[in-house]
Amino acid sequence: MNIYYIIVNILTFLVWGWDKFRAQAQQWRVPEKSLVFLVIAGGPLGALAGMVLFRHKTRKTFFWLLVGISLVAHVVIYLSMS
Repeated sequence: MNIYYIIVNILTFLVWGWDKFRAQAQQWRVPEKSLVFLVIAGGPLGALAGMVLFRHKTRKTFFWLLVGISLVAHVVIYLSMS
């Protein structure tokens, strides 16, 4: 389970950065559905790091709530499986 969370959070962080890069270049963007999926799939730490470091999606309350709730949920899931 540890390796899963490591991989999905790194992937989420990279996708957040890629989407920010594409947004600044005014090019095709990563669909928000994909960002939501990555957060729910176990990547809230990667998303939070991406939000803070890239300053991406920080104005959207939905993403702050999604990342916060998902982070708590995944910590509970992780601790219950340990």
